[in-house]
Amino acid sequence: MAVKQTSAEKKHKQSEVRRKKNKAVKSMVRTSAKKYVSSVHAKDASESQTLLRELIKELDTAARKGIIAKNAAARKKSRMQKLYNASFAEK
Repeated sequence: MAVKQTSAEKKHKQSEVRRKKNKAVKSMVRTSAKKYVSSVHAKDASESQTLLRELIKELDTAARKGIIAKNAAARKKSRMQKLYNASFAEK
């Protein structure tokens, strides 16, 4: 009869829980980004501003938790802000 590897089983369960949580956070960030971009393309400035704030908050949270890299979050925030400024700049 084989000996159970209880520590390996526990580690596997923990990694699965973490993987699912990380996947959910990444999915939320991507969904927020898509909503924001569609709002910008629809030329809705007030809605875009609100969605941008939410997106930045989610990116910062994901970066703080180590789900995405700090520089990746900064890059995405920068690009989204640039998109907003280009779309709604006073001409």
